[in-house]
Amino acid sequence: MAQYDVYGVGNALVDMEFEVTPDFLQEMNVQKGLMTLVDEDRQKELVNNLHGIQHKRSCGGSAANTLIAVAQMGGKGFYSCKVADDETGDFYTKDLLASGLESNLIDGRQEGVTGKCLVMITPDADRTMNTYLGITETFSEAELKEDAIKNSKYLYMEGYLVTSPTGKAAAIKARDIARAAGVKVALTFSDPGIVGFFKTGFEEMIGDGVDMVFCNEEEAKSFTGSDDLATAFEVLKKVAKTFAITTGPAGAILWDGSKEIQVVAAPANAIDTNGAGDLFAGSFLYALSQGKSFGEAGKLACAASGTLVQQFGPRLKKEQAQEVKKRIFG
Repeated sequence: MAQYDVYGVGNALVDMEFEVTPDFLQEMNVQKGLMTLVDEDRQKELVNNLHGIQHKRSCGGSAANTLIAVAQMGGKGFYSCKVADDETGDFYTKDLLASGLESNLIDGRQEGVTGKCLVMITPDADRTMNTYLGITETFSEAELKEDAIKNSKYLYMEGYLVTSPTGKAAAIKARDIARAAGVKVALTFSDPGIVGFFKTGFEEMIGDGVDMVFCNEEEAKSFTGSDDLATAFEVLKKVAKTFAITTGPAGAILWDGSKEIQVVAAPANAIDTNGAGDLFAGSFLYALSQGKSFGEAGKLACAASGTLVQQFGPRLKKEQAQEVKKRIFG
């Protein structure tokens, strides 16, 4: 019996979220709706010019939010990542462990600067991220825990790792360990801009195919080079045994390996979409790990994401996650 439901690898970043106007993004020459890698000075420049409402910081990074969702739903997760031996790293480690996850971080941390993600939310609920990777840019095979990977039901690879040579290599190494042990491999595309710029790297991470891909509509089109979602859907079948494509307020389109499943989302008054895709993946993987069907997993994931977008912050409170699970599964 597997010790963990999901083992995740990804960039460890402390999320700093601000409410901003589209004018601010334009004035500061920030590309709206995408994740952009920046250096520490540029990130400080943006923060120093921000006058919007700031929300409390939280341990994050895409895969961390996904794994935290698994834990909040009642699953068991392990997250391999890299933060520095600084105040921000102290905060990250405590926040991550308090969420109920296990992590390689208990083995100690190196000197350096912990990565930070500046998340800027506009009134249309869109999220724009400027990320300084810091020490997580050197995430490598050294941070992997082979026994934990082998004792998991799923390996979850964050697509953002494709931007770092050592991070991409670590994801591929984790994939190979998982496959050899019969552990299913899931990948998230993470961001349409990243997918378009690093398509070759994603193909390397996928190798001869993965068990599950998570993406939104724009990411699916970017990876497949198609402007048509139906065509992108067919192309994805060639690289993933199963996949889930989120379609914003409409819900999601799933492929369970044999049939297409449409999941319709309940109406939601979205004010912040930051973390919605991460929560979708975490809720979905939790449901699958508990033996639920693809359709059931999709319903849980859409319900959880629909709840999240109606509040600020990248994740739900544990009691909210439990309420959503009870509402869907009883």
